[in-house]
Amino acid sequence: MNLDERRQRRHEALLTAGVALLGASDGPSVSVRAACRSAGLTERYFYESFADRDAYVRAVYAHVGEQARTAIAAAAASEPADIPEAAVRAFVELVLDHPSVGRVLLLAPLTEPAIGGSGLALVPSFVELVRPHLSAGDDDERHLVAVGVVGALTALFVGYLDGTITTAREKFLAHCVRLVGDAGARPSTSVP
Repeated sequence: MNLDERRQRRHEALLTAGVALLGASDGPSVSVRAACRSAGLTERYFYESFADRDAYVRAVYAHVGEQARTAIAAAAASEPADIPEAAVRAFVELVLDHPSVGRVLLLAPLTEPAIGGSGLALVPSFVELVRPHLSAGDDDERHLVAVGVVGALTALFVGYLDGTITTAREKFLAHCVRLVGDAGARPSTSVP
């Protein structure tokens, strides 16, 4: 293994450690020391990849955001006949099978100053994944509906992750799929 491959492995180990720390069930607890301990690396290797703790937290968040976008896009590409259901199912599986990933995406931006507001920055990319699959209304209406659906889904996932929603997984998934499906099929109500 060459130097670049070893550096990449250390970087990935730190990102993995960061997801566990930032997405901890009892809340984010990220420090350089904790990241290094969790990844089994020294601080020297931490600073090889990241300028400081805040840059690290932002990189972990971006890494998880990319995982979510990739999972949704791959699901949509593999099931073109039912893209909304496939995309919702992929996101549900990502968040529920890997709760630390869900907590990083949805809860950490609420409490971690280094990524405060970052959750809002991801919204447009998720809106763009939903909007093309809505059939009702003109482009403006589809955009508004997509923003509303993404907001509703976000609230549902936050509730599931923080324990205020205790619905069984399959019922939760079916509700999320129905929410997207109903939004896509609702009739246009044009306003003059």
